[in-house]
Amino acid sequence: MHLAEFNFGTLKHPFDDPRIADFQNNIDRVNAVAERSLGFVWRLSDEDMESVQEDQEGPLALRPNTASTLSVWTDAQSLFHFVEKTLHAQFMRRAHEWFVPDDRGHLVMWWIEEGHKPTVADALQRWTLLQSQGPGEHGFGAAELATLINGSSARVS
Repeated sequence: MHLAEFNFGTLKHPFDDPRIADFQNNIDRVNAVAERSLGFVWRLSDEDMESVQEDQEGPLALRPNTASTLSVWTDAQSLFHFVEKTLHAQFMRRAHEWFVPDDRGHLVMWWIEEGHKPTVADALQRWTLLQSQGPGEHGFGAAELATLINGSSARVS
């Protein structure tokens, strides 16, 4: 099994606004670190994510100025290392500069079969279930990831 993760938040300003330029100008750098990271399997390309974000009838249609990532990792440790121990962490600490305070850092993770590439629609549905039902087979959040990292060999399901 591999670990899928979807995270998203609403930017305070449109992508071309100079007030989020530092975020926008470093997306490629952070994504390159992810793609070189041990345990990285796949991520939805920038072009495909942009297409989903701009689709007026798609899963993110009601979320203008959304910045999001959908990726797959071999295991929880690899994802955690990328998020907390690389360049990514530096930008996470600055999220308050670019993202709407009450609408950032949304995260859902779930186990998938190796080779499966999840969709944003599936990810958003899993996030919605996580919000309404709490962690379960449909998905889990950061607290459960911490449990996995801190020595629990069982998968959160």
